[in-house]
Amino acid sequence: MTQKTVTQKTVTSKTVTSKTMTQHTNTATDMTRFAIPPLAIGPFTLRSRLVTGTGKYRDYETMQHALDASGCDAVTVAVRRERLVDAQGRSLLDHLDLARYTILPNTAGCFSADDAVRVARLGREILDSVDNPGKDWVKLEVLGDRKTLLPDPVGTLEACRELVKDGFTVLCYSSDDPIMAVRLRDAGAASVMPAGSPIGSGRGIANPANILLILELLKDAAAGGDPSYPVIVDAGVGTPSDVTLAMELGADGVLLNTGIAHAQDPVRMAHAMRLALESGYHGVRSGRIGRKLHASASSPWQGSIASTVIPGE
Repeated sequence: MTQKTVTQKTVTSKTVTSKTMTQHTNTATDMTRFAIPPLAIGPFTLRSRLVTGTGKYRDYETMQHALDASGCDAVTVAVRRERLVDAQGRSLLDHLDLARYTILPNTAGCFSADDAVRVARLGREILDSVDNPGKDWVKLEVLGDRKTLLPDPVGTLEACRELVKDGFTVLCYSSDDPIMAVRLRDAGAASVMPAGSPIGSGRGIANPANILLILELLKDAAAGGDPSYPVIVDAGVGTPSDVTLAMELGADGVLLNTGIAHAQDPVRMAHAMRLALESGYHGVRSGRIGRKLHASASSPWQGSIASTVIPGE
């Protein structure tokens, strides 16, 4: 009896070990299967498709923790001199791990093409001095006015052409106008970044139909697009669900700042935005069910115990 018991326990132990090994193997396979591939933008490659800003945080320490929680490896920095130093005289760049993050200098606050080109070149000089690869690209913003902060399409197009000639990899902040998106791409923009809604508004994606049109024109080969051309939704994101929707529409990534920096708990919100992007990325590639007017039972009617039994109850 004793020998039988021992043998039985041994078999049980082997079975458990085998199941555990299988579970570990499946987990490793799933991690590989569900890994999100990097995003190529010109000569740059981003491991994370979530790009975050560095402005509007209550202090640099909160910013550091939020950036870490977001999982990003590229961060935007407004180049204007006054934005690089805080009230205590501390430099923003001194609080960023320049070996970890690629800085994406932006021309925020510029209201003319000439001003944007000048600021972009200043950003290149600053990042060249600290040996950060971000010196070779720029997030171009040419704004129309101080109230709406909507892009000036004419100024943006003019500055894009000039910066491309100057050797920059240009990522263009744009409105959700599909025709302007095409013109910016044709002007040499490495990525078009349509606004979900006005900067800092937190309204999310106000016009999903226009984002879809932009994606079709820029990425659909049948419409003359390139499936690998990167389109990043930029501005207006307020919640994780906004990030998920952007990815479900087919965007390649999301850029945001205020939605994290002004949250009551910026670090937790940064983590939530990271998960939301992953969810949207996988969701759009899973093939959602179609929308129907009427219900569709989860369980079949056939074979039920009684005709009065409703599946699911």
